[in-house]
Amino acid sequence: MVDGIKSASSQHKSQLPVISIMGPTASGKTGLSLSLAEKMDCEIISVDSALVYTNMDIGTAKPTAAEKSLVPHHLIDIIDPAESYSVSQFCNDAVRLIEEIHSRNRVPILAGGTMMYFNALINGISPLPKSDEKIRSEIASEAEASGWQKLHDELCRVDPISGDRIHPNDPQRLTRALEVFRGTGKTLTDWQNEKGSPCPYDISQFAIAPEDRSVLHERIAQRFDMMLEDGFEQEVRRLFERGDLHEDLPSIRSVGYRQMWQYLEGQLSYEQMRERGIIATRQLAKRQLTWLRGWENLTWLDTFCKDNLTKITAKVTLE
Repeated sequence: MVDGIKSASSQHKSQLPVISIMGPTASGKTGLSLSLAEKMDCEIISVDSALVYTNMDIGTAKPTAAEKSLVPHHLIDIIDPAESYSVSQFCNDAVRLIEEIHSRNRVPILAGGTMMYFNALINGISPLPKSDEKIRSEIASEAEASGWQKLHDELCRVDPISGDRIHPNDPQRLTRALEVFRGTGKTLTDWQNEKGSPCPYDISQFAIAPEDRSVLHERIAQRFDMMLEDGFEQEVRRLFERGDLHEDLPSIRSVGYRQMWQYLEGQLSYEQMRERGIIATRQLAKRQLTWLRGWENLTWLDTFCKDNLTKITAKVTLE
């Protein structure tokens, strides 16, 4: 048995549209999604790997209580920062929510910047094998005896691509990659190159960004400074003081949080934290744009264009 998207029943598949709004961080996705939701009677499904965590509001630019009261939002504040949320969980949740929103005769908007989530949902998720507790236990014992670095060296030998992507101090992902290889004889990279079942809905796909990259960089810096003014340090300090969280968790690895965490640990000065936080956010935006450049069936919108809503509604109506 493999993990994958649970397909919607073809008999119950709605003729209502599904809309996706993608784009780099600080490009205006939230504002556009809210305006569209009010115009077309929509509900918003967050496609953001950081918004799933509770008590992580300022650094994720989470929609405010007022914004959420105007339009129903989904996949926000659903797990604790100590937990993890997989791509397959997202895909299954997204398909389920699309069905539920359609059943209310409303239009789902998939909005966010986690391109891996969008890719898995639209093109199909890799059919990864189920977990093997015996192999995981063996890996844990080896790590205790020899250290995670030795296991990371092994991963780099058998699966260089995963080895380059997974940090030696990320035991969860490192264990999974080795578990898959040892259990199947096939690398995690090979498994991920195989496609599973794509989303059973046709999705009208849009991406928003400023035409001038320097403008995006400026917006990112301004937003990071605004987060600092709004109490980002205090938000992360509350997480830091819990005692059960650490830098290698997916939640704390989120852009901005890692740099603030390192500041609280004394690894960085305040100015270094700010500078590296802005740089990391710009690097994230660059990766998001790289994903989107090769994206098929995508309609681009400019952040500062006044008729983006008209363009979206016209295209969705025509489709």
